[in-house]
Amino acid sequence: MFRSTLVIDRHNRITKATGTKILKDKSLTMTTPKRLRDLIREIRSARTAADERAVVQKECASIRDSFRDQDNTYKCRNLAKLLYIHMLGYPAHFGQLECLKLIASAKFTDKRIGYLGAMLLLDERQDVHLLVTNSLKNDLNHQTQYIQSLALCTLGTICSVEMSRDLAGEIEKMIKSSNAYIKKKAILCAFCIIRKVPDLMEMFIPATRSLLNEKNHGVLLTAVCLITEMCEKSPDTLHHFRKVVPNLVRVLKNLIMAGYSPEHDVSGVSDPFLQVKILRLLRILGKNDTDASETMNDILAQVATNTDTSKNVGHAILYEIVLTIMGIKSEAGLRVLAVNILGRFLLNNDKNIRYVALNTLLRVVQADYNAVQRHRTTIIDCLKDADISIRRRAMELSFALVNTGNIRGMMKELLDFLENCDPEFKADVCSNIVQSTEKYSPTKRWHIDTVMKMLRVAGSYVRDDIVSILIQLIAETSELHNYTVQQLFLLIKDDIHQPSLVQVALWCIGEYGEKLISGVCEEDEPVQVSEDEVIDVLEKVLTHNYSTEVSKEYAMTSLMKLTSRFRTSVGRVKAVIDAYGGSTHVELQQRSVEYSNIFTKYENMRSALLEPMPLIEGSRSKNVLANSESSTDLLNEGNIPNGESTTSVKAKNINNTESQNILDLLDVVPPAGTSANPVPPPSGGANDLLDLLGDVATISNPAPPVKPTPAPNLLDDLMGGDTTHNNQMNGNDGPYKLTAFDKNGLKVELTCERDNGQANVTIINVKSTNSTATTMSDYIFQAAVPKSFQLQLQSPSGSTLPPMNDGEVTQVIKVNNPQKQAIRLRIKVSYKQNGNNVTDIGEVSSFPSTLWQ
Repeated sequence: MFRSTLVIDRHNRITKATGTKILKDKSLTMTTPKRLRDLIREIRSARTAADERAVVQKECASIRDSFRDQDNTYKCRNLAKLLYIHMLGYPAHFGQLECLKLIASAKFTDKRIGYLGAMLLLDERQDVHLLVTNSLKNDLNHQTQYIQSLALCTLGTICSVEMSRDLAGEIEKMIKSSNAYIKKKAILCAFCIIRKVPDLMEMFIPATRSLLNEKNHGVLLTAVCLITEMCEKSPDTLHHFRKVVPNLVRVLKNLIMAGYSPEHDVSGVSDPFLQVKILRLLRILGKNDTDASETMNDILAQVATNTDTSKNVGHAILYEIVLTIMGIKSEAGLRVLAVNILGRFLLNNDKNIRYVALNTLLRVVQADYNAVQRHRTTIIDCLKDADISIRRRAMELSFALVNTGNIRGMMKELLDFLENCDPEFKADVCSNIVQSTEKYSPTKRWHIDTVMKMLRVAGSYVRDDIVSILIQLIAETSELHNYTVQQLFLLIKDDIHQPSLVQVALWCIGEYGEKLISGVCEEDEPVQVSEDEVIDVLEKVLTHNYSTEVSKEYAMTSLMKLTSRFRTSVGRVKAVIDAYGGSTHVELQQRSVEYSNIFTKYENMRSALLEPMPLIEGSRSKNVLANSESSTDLLNEGNIPNGESTTSVKAKNINNTESQNILDLLDVVPPAGTSANPVPPPSGGANDLLDLLGDVATISNPAPPVKPTPAPNLLDDLMGGDTTHNNQMNGNDGPYKLTAFDKNGLKVELTCERDNGQANVTIINVKSTNSTATTMSDYIFQAAVPKSFQLQLQSPSGSTLPPMNDGEVTQVIKVNNPQKQAIRLRIKVSYKQNGNNVTDIGEVSSFPSTLWQ
């Protein structure tokens, strides 16, 4: 008790002598805050996330208390700790005003931390950042270059539209400064301002053109970046800066001819960063301009031949050289040189360089096809690379190089690749093989042999559409029916584990069974097969555990067809079919019962019913969906309309890829005076989409529940009956045709008519064609209408548009117009061509009034 009283009395005497104010809290004196390094050490030593949070919360509380003290000399230290806490992901917004206070300080150390905090804690979404505008303006005019630098860096980071307009004049003055340190930072700040407010571009153009005469590499680098951004933003500016191409050529020539300079040398190359930026700007300036391209041809050749390729910096410059040569109107010899550079990249040990080479060759193959063909052997070798990304690019490039002259050799290599490639590649390889052989096969015999080998090698990875395409191919090649059916029978006789091969073989056996047992084959040694052997194989498919349900359905129909082709085994076939009348598989049971009824009730019609199918009309190539596997399913089963088949839902998945992008199409306001009665939204996940649209019509799921469809018609199953629905109408409401979109070779035509059963409904048949020389894949057509309408977009017929109008993609739109208003339609099309994704939009409003009156 006495000792405590003595301590307090001593403290009071010291206080009276020094005039220090006593703090009324637990501690009697102000403690020094923790240093940043100590905080980092303490946070790193935390064993659990809870321990780390406890340390951060305690320190944040301490920092808040220190911010309340106006005379605190440790604001810089506390703000630095707060920024570290912000970098860890914890909230630090309470330090924003302290940043402004430090920025307003006269000390450089305070300004440095304050501006750093402003760059990290402030952005244009917060009104607080506008308070720093005046401080920025004052510091931009400061006499010290380092304070000016801080202000420039901060302005470039957090500038908003208002701040950019207020301070753009100050930046324009600083670009003309004689100080290279300030000038390069001012140029970069102008770069950021132009990105934010392109309208301010004209202010900087006069000062920018003279920057290319600077000797300082930092100023040159930033000036090239600024000019590049201007040219990309404005075609007029691009035309203006085409006059500086000789200046850029001179700068680039000085770089490659200059001697060793330790300040700019990187692995023996003089300032590769500046060279790459200049080459990119030359590519932009020379695109579609013959004069500019001719000016830069010589320097491009010099850079390509003088650049050291032993280091990675040399590869970077050569890669940019290739892109520039292929991007401008360069000479043919220069293009060959660019492709040869990529060919050397393919031989590099670095897999990243090999991948870049393959990716670039895939982009330029259409520009110089013959030059790329010279490196075909090296590209084929990349199919055996250990890296999966390189194998994929090599596969895509290999198919792009297939033509009439090399189809045999290329298919041999690609079939070997198919046999050993990863499972995720097999479906794409099969689709591309079918497409390539369809275009370039030298003979029908070779074509059929190739696709049969593909079926045998690919196993279960062949897509369903390929089976129907191959069946159509075989049906059209009547002179090879004997050879084909005999070869397919031999392939499945001992191996029925390849479902696609089995299905094609079963279809052929059912159609051409009499040719199988005829023992005649002009193309090869004939196969001697009895009727019982054929039926044994079909029974094996029906009973084997490895057979798929679809293969069993093919086998059942094939057996039924053989009753009109065979003479001595009809009784045995009938017994096999009858045995499946009680099958647990509904489809097999139905087929068995219907086929048995033909034997009992319609025996006199059996031969006519089982006649060979007629040839299927239409192009096979348009059905090859080389990239259908990449379609994204954005609709779950809860959004599948009632009465819609599984097949149509699978097709709908192609149409709904990136369906959320429909929001980008719409900027439609309902006409004045229209009723605002809301349309009840559909249930399920579509509600979320409708909530986002606001001014858009209900995009309804296809038609309400319809009357249950009867069982499949036997005649359709056996004879391929046409089930196409005819929507033609009579009177004055007949079909009306108009072109909705015609650009870059893509043409979208609409055929409109009123629904015969519903007066308010307009049916629009969409037909899309491709008149260019290359295929358009991943094609998606989307549509939207104002919210006073209802739109039903049905599934498309495919997602690939063959070149030269060789095929088409069709789709049906139903528009419900209860208020009988003029129809307006917004459309969006997207597709992939030559490796590039293309998206475009359009609007159609020229519909005839007869569609709604």
